[in-house]
Amino acid sequence: METRRMWLATAVGAQAAAATVTSLAHVPLHALLLLGPLLAAQRLSARVTAALGAIAVGLTLLDSPPLCLRDLASLLNIAAVSVWAVVTAYSRVRAERALDRMTRLADTVQEALARPLPARVGHIGLAVHTRPADPHARIGGDVHDAVLTSAGPRVLLADVKGHGVQALRVAAAVLAAFRRTAATEPDPVRLARTLDEHLAPELGPEDFVTLLLVDFHPGEARIVNCGHPPPLRTGRRLHLLSPPRASPPLGLHPAPCLQRVQLAPGQRLLLYTDGLTDARDADSAPFPLDSPQCHAALTAPDPHDALRCLTDLLHRHTGGTPLADDLTLLLAEPAPTPLGPPRDAPPRPANRSWTV
Repeated sequence: METRRMWLATAVGAQAAAATVTSLAHVPLHALLLLGPLLAAQRLSARVTAALGAIAVGLTLLDSPPLCLRDLASLLNIAAVSVWAVVTAYSRVRAERALDRMTRLADTVQEALARPLPARVGHIGLAVHTRPADPHARIGGDVHDAVLTSAGPRVLLADVKGHGVQALRVAAAVLAAFRRTAATEPDPVRLARTLDEHLAPELGPEDFVTLLLVDFHPGEARIVNCGHPPPLRTGRRLHLLSPPRASPPLGLHPAPCLQRVQLAPGQRLLLYTDGLTDARDADSAPFPLDSPQCHAALTAPDPHDALRCLTDLLHRHTGGTPLADDLTLLLAEPAPTPLGPPRDAPPRPANRSWTV
């Protein structure tokens, strides 16, 4: 709204200045009066453009009525350009409205696909940071989700070949297949094979999807990795949890296997996509995941602050240059187990307050 007011003030000011110059100089510079409608056609409505065009024609008639053929031609030229400006403004406004509707529709679709994860799923606290390579997209080639199964929380992180809106169709298929089967399939290895079968019709001969499935159980995490960068576990130092046997991504005949790792309270698991590992500095050096600064960032008291510190480190490493690939960071942390009442404690009666 403020921009349109400024643009209107500019158009009216330009037209007033042109009228002043034309009147005071006593020269036929009536074409300068077209500055108002021409400027209005770029940002304002067709109605405002038509009003400024009518003012331009009126000022031309007041200043020098068409007494000869040359004056009449000048007047007709100003009127024709004003009409053209009105048509241009009308077409632009229609195109902007259509683009706005499509943008809102795309935002709604992307919000449905990339729904925000809750801060906690079961006994696992979650913090997520996403940054698509395409600044106009909310979701690209990276997809993530979490469900609570009968055995505990289950987290998905996948990376579709490509990035931005080009990978959106396959990314939507990954999420749809996961949400359809993740809560009912107890075995993560079978789930990876099932996802590969569901995605086969959506993938071309050179397409693939790297996949990371993590099931959280008390004291441990069970990981299935199909061609994805290995997770990072915090502790006294950072541990890169490489799979015991490498598996190709989905779409390239994966051979998933189960990896069981300890995850005690106080430890965290960082899942990430190759937008982190592929980030380069001015000397083409990769982001140092094993640095003390990275360890300090990931062990910050609050998980969201930890991801913020990590992205700040990444920003300084790349010198602020835009990332070439989508980036997703997902930090999972087991919640502390609450202490229960003593075994010999009497049952708490209803409608009675207790003071400790």
